Amino acid sequence: MAADPSIAAQAEAAARRSEEAAEAFFRAAPPLRDRDSVAASLNDFVARHSAGNGGAGGPAGVICITSGGTTVPLEQRCVRYIDNFASGQRGAAATEYFLKAGYAVIFIHRRGSKQPYCRFLPEESFLDLFELGEDSEIKVPQSHSTVVKTAISNYRKAIDEGLLLKLPFTTIFEYLQLLQMVATSMNCLGHHGMFLLAAAVSDFYVPWESMAKHKIQSAVGPLNMQLNQVPKMLFILRKNWAPSAFCVSFKLETDPNILLQKAEMALKKYGMNVVVANELANYKDVVVMVTSSGRTTVSRSSKEEDIEKQLTELLVKMHLEHITQANSEDHQTHELS
Repeated sequence: MAADPSIAAQAEAAARRSEEAAEAFFRAAPPLRDRDSVAASLNDFVARHSAGNGGAGGPAGVICITSGGTTVPLEQRCVRYIDNFASGQRGAAATEYFLKAGYAVIFIHRRGSKQPYCRFLPEESFLDLFELGEDSEIKVPQSHSTVVKTAISNYRKAIDEGLLLKLPFTTIFEYLQLLQMVATSMNCLGHHGMFLLAAAVSDFYVPWESMAKHKIQSAVGPLNMQLNQVPKMLFILRKNWAPSAFCVSFKLETDPNILLQKAEMALKKYGMNVVVANELANYKDVVVMVTSSGRTTVSRSSKEEDIEKQLTELLVKMHLEHITQANSEDHQTHELS
């Protein structure tokens, strides 16, 4: 059956609106700090890992993992902001497991959120990790010795082997500029590139040009402020920035009755390969992977196990199938030509 031309025209018009909204967002956004140094580090990282593309001596692939929540500043010289619930636990854990699976990882993370290999260290105070010996030497208490040694060993291995690049953000403006930079840089990786978009991204924001420059004064009375919708960058990433990459996004809801429906809508609307549906009440215990082939429920078997371990194993397998299928299609196209 031929496609309905009116539906195709509507989809094309929606795509144009998304692209125009994204362009307007980036034009008005404050420039990313240290953009040139970030670009240099990023391009060097991708170039070093692009030659192998899963071959002998190279990483299994390069994955960009986003983690933590974005803030929406209410003033240019920001005192107040709207925050997004996200600890960064999922992104940090996934980074560890993808490194273990042989991937090189670009970790776009919220400043102050959970970090790879630091998830099991004391949260209350960094000083709880140390004590003073008899001669005032700094020591790690026996109670924390094993976890600290393991964390340092694994982290140093990832850094020293050049397999982990960390890029921090705080605001929605910083996050989306970093994502654009990373995605366009990774485009050269083709099907070997992968995105695990676990960050909690703000849906609404105050445009920079209409934002108060200084602290909003409480004496003016009740605050009335209109927020604009953040452009849906998943569609742009999939269509323009890195169209051949394997893309995984997350859908978090508090209402289980709409969760899977919203996940399936996101899968189709943004062209994701996988949408991971999770409910706020039990997101650490169970998720549902939604693909064009159906749904797969992933549950952790015990409180000691990370659900991200199983999730990573399944996604690595799916990414490999994505690469294999793409290579097969390329080979068939080459033979026909």
